[in-house]
Amino acid sequence: MIETIDARGKPCPQPVVMTKRVLDSVQEGLLTVIVDNPTSRDNVERFARSQGCDVDIEERKEGYFLSITKGYPCEVEVGALTEERAEASSEPHVVVYVGSDQMGMGDQELGSILIRAFLKTLKDVNPKPRKLIFVNSGVKLTTEGSDAIESIKELEAMNIGVLSCGTCLDYYRLKDKLQVGIVSNMFDIVSSLMEADRVIRP
Repeated sequence: MIETIDARGKPCPQPVVMTKRVLDSVQEGLLTVIVDNPTSRDNVERFARSQGCDVDIEERKEGYFLSITKGYPCEVEVGALTEERAEASSEPHVVVYVGSDQMGMGDQELGSILIRAFLKTLKDVNPKPRKLIFVNSGVKLTTEGSDAIESIKELEAMNIGVLSCGTCLDYYRLKDKLQVGIVSNMFDIVSSLMEADRVIRP
């Protein structure tokens, strides 16, 4: 299989969804995905690598060209990685979904204090979450000016994934002010929530 997907101009998470459809339909082959911005480039690369594929990226004036190779060696690697992860932890797969820069309803100042305390306390409880997902005004916690940055960085250092919604960062004009974690997309967010044994929403 040799195929090209032109995902330039496609909104999040369409470049990832288009890539997934093709990779799911074949056993092996070479797929070229063309995107026009760094966020889509990173999202497609991250997804393809999570599927055990090799990815080469070339930046041209027309956009970013991602050459994705899928084949038997990659599938073996994914299986081995899955077994390794299963053996490494039998704890429940917990995801923390942060949909606001405050915790609870009521006074905003109190809500800000509570969400900072919640994030600071996460490192001291078990089981640890696998991922922290920040959406809507929650992305303000992962960006410049947030009083919660250090707590979130400590959690990231414990191999806890930190995902901030790219659409939300764009809406609040904060994408260039991200201080911790990665810019994510709706496909990653939905997949993470669906794969979780437990979702905690403070």
